[in-house]
Amino acid sequence: MKIINSTIEDIDIIFSLYNAGTLLQKKVAQKHWLGFDSTLIENEIHENRLWKIVADNQIVCVFSIAFEDPFIWKEKDKDPAIYIHRIATHPDFRGNGYVKKIVDWAKIYAPAHGKKFIRMDTGSGNDKLNNYYVSCGFNYLGIIATGDAPELPAHYKGGTSSLFEIQL
Repeated sequence: MKIINSTIEDIDIIFSLYNAGTLLQKKVAQKHWLGFDSTLIENEIHENRLWKIVADNQIVCVFSIAFEDPFIWKEKDKDPAIYIHRIATHPDFRGNGYVKKIVDWAKIYAPAHGKKFIRMDTGSGNDKLNNYYVSCGFNYLGIIATGDAPELPAHYKGGTSSLFEIQL
């Protein structure tokens, strides 16, 4: 298993994983992804912020990172942090602890880039997912209203998110 940057050649697989993730979210959560603009994904690939987990020459999981997230984290965004977004695991490989592997990777990546926090958010109301993130080492910080900022993806608009953080 290795974590490496995604490439533009991965885009169809990335979107298929997002679609599979959306189907799962619809079954188990109050909120679900509402699709993503291909330009956003392409930009993350070109900026080396979209990552893939490869096992046995197959992409089994993808995730992206950001170095700022002011519309979710507000004043805390001034802290040196990386933000993990859009973790999507291939349905055949769910349950293999990829979030823990991402956390282990981030614990090396973040300080190497001058960051002192690893952060993520998820739609509020999914206690099972919240507890899983805590079991991966995150501290649960509570729920925030996400507002309607046009810079946010559609699934954030007018909702709430649970916030998670690891201080390094």
